[in-house]
Amino acid sequence: MAFTRATGKHRRPRVPQRRKSLGGTPITRRTASAAGIAALTASGVMGTLASPAMAAGTTAEQTGLTQAVTLGESIADKIDAQAAAQQQAAEEAAAKKKAAELKRKAEAKAMKEREAKERAAREAERRRLLAYKLPITGSYVSTGYQSGGSLWSSGSHTGVDFHAASGTPVHSVGSGTVVTAGWGGAYGNQVVVRMNDGTYTQYGHLSSIAVSVGQKVTPGQQIALSGATGNVTGAHLHFEVRTTAEYGSDIDPLAYLRSHGVKI
Repeated sequence: MAFTRATGKHRRPRVPQRRKSLGGTPITRRTASAAGIAALTASGVMGTLASPAMAAGTTAEQTGLTQAVTLGESIADKIDAQAAAQQQAAEEAAAKKKAAELKRKAEAKAMKEREAKERAAREAERRRLLAYKLPITGSYVSTGYQSGGSLWSSGSHTGVDFHAASGTPVHSVGSGTVVTAGWGGAYGNQVVVRMNDGTYTQYGHLSSIAVSVGQKVTPGQQIALSGATGNVTGAHLHFEVRTTAEYGSDIDPLAYLRSHGVKI
């Protein structure tokens, strides 16, 4: 069976029409396409679409990429070095500040400790100067205060006698100034000290004297040696306390010592 063409009207093949350019030269679509490709190639767009082989042929020097990266790395290194230097400077400044603060605290602590030691030393010296001692260490009273008898011109004992062999060290009972150091008649060799509290202490019948008038003495300081000079029946120490330098102003020596903390 033969095929026949369907009946009806058919269009004739369309022939491309030429257009006139602005310059009067006719162009076709093919010409326009070629011109577009040339423009893309000139703009560099086609370079990005080139094959790997073509891309490999392009050198780094041609692109300028290596120079840009190298410059960027150099700047970054400088910034990092500057940041590290600033960090180190900050750490050193902080360390110096901390060291200075530690030094200041150490100096303040040392000063406080020194002041505390000085206060303690002054207090210890004050207590030492205010402290009272027995005139004869380890002795005892052999004759009490106001004991009666013909041995005393006033009819009674104006002081107390401490038992002591001749040559026993005699000590000042407290702080004061020597006002008498020499012969005292019935008292024999004697030392009289004006105490810092205004009273007077007397040490009689001494075998030798170790201080002089005007000399400052402190508690427990040796001022003489006991003996048997003057009006005595044997070696001992006569100890007397007066409110004035004059005879007859005597007070109880043991009560006086106890009032100053001495245990008898």
